[in-house]
Amino acid sequence: MSLEELETRVKKLSMRATDAKMNLHDLAEELPVDWEKIPETAEATYAIYKELTAARKELKAAKKAAAEA
Repeated sequence: MSLEELETRVKKLSMRATDAKMNLHDLAEELPVDWEKIPETAEATYAIYKELTAARKELKAAKKAAAEA
């Protein structure tokens, strides 16, 4: 994957992470309504942040490799 593709991927994941964070926040604000959705919403938020963290590490490594080349 090219550096530009990695940057685009990180941006998209970052937007998805922000949406997931807001969904979790909104759910928390409306408790006890929809309390049953806590595990599903939390798992989705966790998964996207895990993916975003990995993508950021990959991008950082790619930038370092490009700078050394």
